Amino acid sequence: MQTPANAGRLITPAMVGVGLLLVTVPFWITSAGLYQYIGVEILIWAIYALGFNLLLGTAGLPSFGHGAFFGIGAYAFGLTQFHVAANLWVCLLGGILAASLAGALVAAFVARRRGIYFAFLTIAFGQVFWFIAMKARDLTGGEDGLLPIARLPVDLGFVSFDLSDNVALYFFVLVLFLLTVVALWRLTYSPFGRILSAIRQSELRAAHLGYRVVLFKMLAFIVSAAFAGLAGSLFAMAQGGAFPEVMALHYSGYIVMMVLVGGGLVSFWGPVVGVVVFLLARDLLGAVTLTWMLWFGLLFVAVILFRPEGIAGVFQDLRRRLTRRATPQPAVRSTP
Repeated sequence: MQTPANAGRLITPAMVGVGLLLVTVPFWITSAGLYQYIGVEILIWAIYALGFNLLLGTAGLPSFGHGAFFGIGAYAFGLTQFHVAANLWVCLLGGILAASLAGALVAAFVARRRGIYFAFLTIAFGQVFWFIAMKARDLTGGEDGLLPIARLPVDLGFVSFDLSDNVALYFFVLVLFLLTVVALWRLTYSPFGRILSAIRQSELRAAHLGYRVVLFKMLAFIVSAAFAGLAGSLFAMAQGGAFPEVMALHYSGYIVMMVLVGGGLVSFWGPVVGVVVFLLARDLLGAVTLTWMLWFGLLFVAVILFRPEGIAGVFQDLRRRLTRRATPQPAVRSTP
């Protein structure tokens, strides 16, 4: 991943621009032929994708079972609401903590592995968690899922906001999305993120430089799982339930496709681009044909074969070409 010129800033012009654009979405999204809820869905998946890209794009660690942490966050949000306290902040904390603990457990086993062995182990653990969700019917509801999970109000002590309306929920999730962007931006371009980049380039070289590679891989895995848990908690609240399907292998594959198609390997914003393209393709192509996944799969194949940098990589190339044309070239002196 290239280092942008404003990597050291807490809030960048791009964040301000994206934030201002997203604030206007509820006012024009229905005029564009889309429904309000897709805005909520895009933001939730964007939080998930940005957290996942800390592992895949920054550290170069391919996890193909990450849907487990998304699902654990969703179930933990609901179980906390049913058995501990019907308070939004407590339930969100429950979802994040449960996913983080599960991430720490998995990381303890996979952090010493590399490449295909790392990927296979994450698939295996993802399937184990999915199996538990399916069979522990008394706890998770089995195939039917955990129902009903309420949209709890935002209680700030002196004032409370109801989130039953999709527009109100959108603005609440938007605030959490922007906080996620700021946190992950600082983390990606902090010394911690640079060590993860060094590990992605060569674990052996990073170890010879004195870095505790296994420890940093574990930390990256836990942080990524925590953001997946946050996204899963919001998903459970938005959907009104937690379902084992989100922990299945194909759901873990979706997040990999989103990140790679968007360009998460070369751009911080790539995962967000991938989420928007994937969900719009699902809704717009899905309205025309039931085989929309076939067309998105062909797009995925084309990206991997011809533009591994993804959509964000294409935009970066265009920007470089435009900048080169706009920059005056130095005059070449003729030899006397």
